[in-house]
Amino acid sequence: MKIKVDAAGLKCPEPIMLLHKAIRESSHGDLIELTATDSSTERDIDKFCEFLGHKLIEKKISSKDLYFVVQKKDKNII
Repeated sequence: MKIKVDAAGLKCPEPIMLLHKAIRESSHGDLIELTATDSSTERDIDKFCEFLGHKLIEKKISSKDLYFVVQKKDKNII
């Protein structure tokens, strides 16, 4: 399943909090598609995936928008 999270216009830490909520509510292997506009989200997503073991499938960064696809890797990881 693919879950879309729109964090456009939100500032840190809100985008990562929305991603964390989506991860908790998803199942193993689900994809979470996050769009954001706060540039610090790029660093936060990288660290979030590295620390919790989720897989960053895709990342597109432009001057206005940030786009990420994260896969929930393990049913026991929140």
